[in-house]
Amino acid sequence: MSTQTPFEVEIATMLVETLNLEDIAPADIAPEEGMFDGELALDSVDALELALAISQQYGVQLKADNETSKAAFYSLRTLSEFIQTHRA
Repeated sequence: MSTQTPFEVEIATMLVETLNLEDIAPADIAPEEGMFDGELALDSVDALELALAISQQYGVQLKADNETSKAAFYSLRTLSEFIQTHRA
């Protein structure tokens, strides 16, 4: 398992707090593991909540009908890279 970057730690913390993931510590989220098909098993409602939090905190818009946005939600690493690339 690879180590989280400092920004991935920040995103993982936001993810845990936003989605109230009580049994998961931010450091336990593997940066390259799928967030929807992996241990987190997020669903579409989680994605909407997370997209709203990302929009509010980083000014990055993630749209459900956009393939690039969908790909960004694959893992913690892809999400953090997307945010860093597109933030205001």
